[in-house]
Amino acid sequence: MGNILTSAINKPIPETSSRCLTECVTAAHNFEVIKYSLLEGTGIGKFVSSSKFNVSGYDWNIRIYPDGAMKEDKAAYMSVYLCFCGGATRDAKVKYTFSLLEKDGKVSNLTDGAYTFSSASTGRGWTNFIDKSKLKELLSRNDDCLTIRCVLTVIKDHHTEQVGTVPVQVPQSDLHTHFANMLKDGEGADVTFSVGDQLFSAHRYVLAARSSVFKAELFGEMKETTTEHVKIDDMEPAILDALLYFMYTDSLPSDFDVDQNVALQHLLVAADRYGLDRLKAICEEKLCQKFDVQTVATTLALAEQHHSLQLKRACLGYLSLQDVLRAVKKTDGFKHLTTSCPSIMMEILDKVAPSSQV
Repeated sequence: MGNILTSAINKPIPETSSRCLTECVTAAHNFEVIKYSLLEGTGIGKFVSSSKFNVSGYDWNIRIYPDGAMKEDKAAYMSVYLCFCGGATRDAKVKYTFSLLEKDGKVSNLTDGAYTFSSASTGRGWTNFIDKSKLKELLSRNDDCLTIRCVLTVIKDHHTEQVGTVPVQVPQSDLHTHFANMLKDGEGADVTFSVGDQLFSAHRYVLAARSSVFKAELFGEMKETTTEHVKIDDMEPAILDALLYFMYTDSLPSDFDVDQNVALQHLLVAADRYGLDRLKAICEEKLCQKFDVQTVATTLALAEQHHSLQLKRACLGYLSLQDVLRAVKKTDGFKHLTTSCPSIMMEILDKVAPSSQV
């Protein structure tokens, strides 16, 4: 009898598992306000809005109340709200955070909330997001500018699924690592590029697979007389290094300074030259966030010459801001723009004329 009980206890029992998965979509929107102090005194309950942004089929915007949203606060705080502008037909269950971004990347006043929006024109936020004295200190450090960052997660449907009792852990793809090592080690390389006094080894079949321009230069009718050694005169070594790394890994090297506007401009030119559309788009997206009064004119010239429409729109939008064009016209970059892309001047005037006199 004892042996029968022991056998029953030690015998494995059938086991099943299931799991619940909740889908969600997360995105961020940065709302920059330039010359913020000019908005003070507009009145309690008065606000300025960001442009609409879409997350998972729903439209949203950010509202800033420079003198606060509620009379009882007596204009002692700046208020910030997330506003639901409509979109999808069903209710929107969300989680959201607001924060202030400074020029040096410092994040402050991080707050979060959750809410289910059921109809358009409703908003949720904080009436006392930041008091005026603290805000004044922040503005003094950031040239009278502030950026409100909203990270919004739309929570979607959940579902339950059956899972195996012993799940197989599939490792992440490391193909890019192997290709990066192949580029670094140079084993099997059959073409060398000379840029300045530096040499770069590569594999022509990899380059041809990634770029139709390289394919034509290395194998087609455009084939160089000596394809084992190719001299490039109009490119910096760091740019070719980043270009090759991207072609092998589909990413930028960790030591490439994406905060440098000039380096990004040069890399965009190289990406356009060799037909690397994804790299060109990456540079374009980063440049849309990096230009300022000193660099917007050269960035606009670049966008015009290389048919980067989104970057061009971002530059024109920045130039339309109050008093920005007056400052830009004093830069050397603007002189370069007027000579290299004279046709763009009418577009600048059309963009700026409705909001200011230049």
